[in-house]
Amino acid sequence: MSLPALLTAVPSPGPGSSLDEAAEQAGNAASWVEENWSTWLNTGLRIVLIAAVAIVLRTIIRRALTKLIDRMNRGAQAVEGTALGGLLVNAERRRQRSEAIGSVLRSVASFLILGTACLMILGAFQINLAPLLASAGVAGVAIGFGARNLVTDFLSGVFMILEDQYGVGDTIDAGVASGEVIEVGLRVTKLRGDCGEIWYVRNGEVKRIGNLSQGWSTAAVEVVLHPSEDLDRVRAVIDDAAASMAKEDPWNERLWGPVEVLGLNDVLLDSMTVQVAAKTMPGKAVSVERELRWRIKQALVVAGIRIIGGAPPQEEEEPAPDPAAGVAAPSAFSSTTSPQTLASNPITPPSNLSK
Repeated sequence: MSLPALLTAVPSPGPGSSLDEAAEQAGNAASWVEENWSTWLNTGLRIVLIAAVAIVLRTIIRRALTKLIDRMNRGAQAVEGTALGGLLVNAERRRQRSEAIGSVLRSVASFLILGTACLMILGAFQINLAPLLASAGVAGVAIGFGARNLVTDFLSGVFMILEDQYGVGDTIDAGVASGEVIEVGLRVTKLRGDCGEIWYVRNGEVKRIGNLSQGWSTAAVEVVLHPSEDLDRVRAVIDDAAASMAKEDPWNERLWGPVEVLGLNDVLLDSMTVQVAAKTMPGKAVSVERELRWRIKQALVVAGIRIIGGAPPQEEEEPAPDPAAGVAAPSAFSSTTSPQTLASNPITPPSNLSK
């Protein structure tokens, strides 16, 4: 019997009530408290224990994740500035990736621990959790349908970061935009385009990613020459120019292999195309191609080898002068028997007029 019902069943002592009735009421209340105090104490201790364990566990896990992230960042900073760090590690990329992973893990850990603790506390109060869980499930489904694009972007960003598909400093082709990655987020990736523009690409909209900065790149140069040039001499000149380039800074670090003359790509009546290629450091193919074109052009000019960019323009020849242009047209007065000549002759007067 609950305390309110007990107090209602036993009338309160009035001015005319006896001391026995008051004592009986006080005894009943004391007995009710004595019967239920252990339950109260047990429930309170359970709630305090659940909250304490949840808070301690959450603090320990968050600190462990923070130390792990700091250790990853220190490892990246230790090799920054060295040759190995320049080739294998991008400190800003590692920092952003580790911070994003740490943020996701800390949020997931806090949600799981605190959510479980709240459900256990409600269970300690003997509250039926079935309707609450059913309502939460329906609300979660409704929110999922309403914010499905946001959820898609978030999940795509998490997997992109965990799989290290790209990072800060990489040059990528995301289909909808291309450029250098300047920031990687859980929902949006920022790219710097070739003309300086910034592209905000939603992670859920990316269907394919072409990373141009992982592994190695290829510098390809095409040299268009006159078809009458000696190919062996052309190969020797290009090899000398490439060997000279590979010995100088910074090209000796950016070139990861020898510059090779692959052969002829096209052979036409008025030109032939020689293909030159080299394996380079990731993201340095464009600069290597420009320098290689510069040096090959200079070497070929010095060697007297003709470079063409297609068929030379045809010069229009002036037409020969017409020999009949200086001759006058025939005149009708050149003939003495023509009607025009006869008409222009003076009329001779008849002889009988003079008599």
